[in-house]
Amino acid sequence: MTKTRVIAALIMAPVAICAILFLPTQWLAAAAALVFLTGLWEWLKLTGVDGLPRTVLLALNLLLMVLMVWASVGSLVLFQLAALVGVGFWLLALLWLRYFNFGAHDENSARMLKLAAGTLAIVPAWAALVLLHAAEPNGHLWLLTALMLVWAADSGAYFAGRAFGKHKLAPRISPNKTIEGVLGGLVAGLIVAGGLGWLAGVSASGFGWLMLVAAVAVLASVLGDLFESLLKRHAGAKDSGNVIPGHGGVLDRIDGVLAALPVFALGKEFFGF
Repeated sequence: MTKTRVIAALIMAPVAICAILFLPTQWLAAAAALVFLTGLWEWLKLTGVDGLPRTVLLALNLLLMVLMVWASVGSLVLFQLAALVGVGFWLLALLWLRYFNFGAHDENSARMLKLAAGTLAIVPAWAALVLLHAAEPNGHLWLLTALMLVWAADSGAYFAGRAFGKHKLAPRISPNKTIEGVLGGLVAGLIVAGGLGWLAGVSASGFGWLMLVAAVAVLASVLGDLFESLLKRHAGAKDSGNVIPGHGGVLDRIDGVLAALPVFALGKEFFGF
């Protein structure tokens, strides 16, 4: 399984990096929409929605993305607002994690909340991705920074947790996650953010703000990971899908990114680094 995971990662990572660095924003937005909507397709399954309703809901979210692009010619205000909505949702999701059993039962009200949560997680993250890539100058490098810090934090948390993990972070939701792992991920994420931020042209005065935003983004990525784990616990599923050999579903790979991207994009906008 480990060999399969490594091979899949070695294929996916260069493709993703090349797309970020070389595709125009409009084409990257389309490619990212495909990936994020695949994650939403899996999210809908975890909520117990299947068949025609699942297809209709996916189409409505795609339509929302298309309308945002159509209405934002010459301005990215809608994308900024969407990212802000995303940050607000993840703050509420933090409260949801506190009450583990909220929405755990297969009731219509719980399903509706989870369906709304899917849109509030997927669409703002996609909007934040577009916002970062379209930024001038070096938007492609800033998007790469945002994604790489999440990937680095995920790897750092894994190895730190295996080496030093003793204190469980959220045992009812994700038994393998530890506080030591989170701290290791935070260190790895900050190192990567600092290095890539320097390549992207962060100023000396903006470096401290970059580190602050990167730290919050790493913690947000943990929140995204935990929330997806909550959905899987409620659904009794091990993975969100089986699209990626050795990695499970697409949602399993982008859960941390969904929460981190709106935080990083808004932080960059607000602090101007």
